[in-house]
Amino acid sequence: MKRKIGLVINPIAGLGGTVGLKGTDGLSTEAREQGAVPKAGIRAEETLSLLRDDPLHFLTASGAMGADALTDCGMSDYTILYRCSDPTTAEDTIAACKEIAEAGADIIIFAGGDGTARDVLSAVGQSLPILGIPAGVKMYSAVFATDPIAAAALIREAGTLPLRDAEVLDIDEEAYRNGLLTSRLYGIARTPFLRGFVQHAKETFFGYLDEDRERRDIARFMAGVLASGRPFILGPGSTTGAIAEEMGLPKTLLGFDAYADGTISLADLNERSLLAFLHDHTDTRLIISPIGAQGFVIGRGTQVVSPAVLKQIGYEKIIIVATESKLRATPDLHIDSGDHALDCSFPQSVRVICGFGIAQRRKLLRSV
Repeated sequence: MKRKIGLVINPIAGLGGTVGLKGTDGLSTEAREQGAVPKAGIRAEETLSLLRDDPLHFLTASGAMGADALTDCGMSDYTILYRCSDPTTAEDTIAACKEIAEAGADIIIFAGGDGTARDVLSAVGQSLPILGIPAGVKMYSAVFATDPIAAAALIREAGTLPLRDAEVLDIDEEAYRNGLLTSRLYGIARTPFLRGFVQHAKETFFGYLDEDRERRDIARFMAGVLASGRPFILGPGSTTGAIAEEMGLPKTLLGFDAYADGTISLADLNERSLLAFLHDHTDTRLIISPIGAQGFVIGRGTQVVSPAVLKQIGYEKIIIVATESKLRATPDLHIDSGDHALDCSFPQSVRVICGFGIAQRRKLLRSV
């Protein structure tokens, strides 16, 4: 007997990522005007294409919310239960999920970000499991597969895997764009779990004496490494912020900033301005810190570092920094750039600077 899989795609999810808007809530039109390309449908198709031969029947919404992706993957075993508006809204997601749940779905799969996860949870609660195909900008919640390939494996085995309580988090995107990260727990979902295939919720490590000391040690060490005037880019976070402070340089706390000749060159970069900087500065280092507990070096809130940017920099010029406190609470490191072949070209383990002249080697996981 075929399992019934609910599928909902948020077509505008992730639009604000590469253009540096730090989210898409209320800004989808602006993102498109800046050249953003919808990615949620593409990410969903990556997952669906791996499930063509599985005995699954999909319950979905019309058009870009589900049916288009299924058709594009050559899949015809689906039922459209909800006709969506154009453009789609959060209300469409909620209504579609309610229709799918009432039709007896075994699980709801959605492609989107934290806002989409919140809408799906509000529609179905804990009445059935949910699983996210990561397609948003931030994705701090614990309901997401690590990448589209992992999502396919979880869907295939969902009937046999244990379910875990998974936090659905969301942030104030307007505050986030102004450099203030404030997240809250929206609710608890039920999600199929397999270690290494489902991400952890983001955790913040800040304000502890040991953590502050470790951060300062990293900053002093990296200030010496970067003192030559060689161009570099600092990613978001408090650890990279401490490096900038140690060097007497300004820093966008939750953005990417570029530096050359010992001073700031460009602040709060998007993909386009980042590529332009790299064109003019070919020997650039990228200093970045993984998300606490989740362990994503690339792929969560870092979409301005697109596959094109990564190819321009080269993995050998990426320096990862994280305090020992963060690493103790972060079991795995991950990369999910949106280009699986590129992800697989990265080494299987990476060095993480975690103190003054101190480093740990950690595995870098990606789906195979």
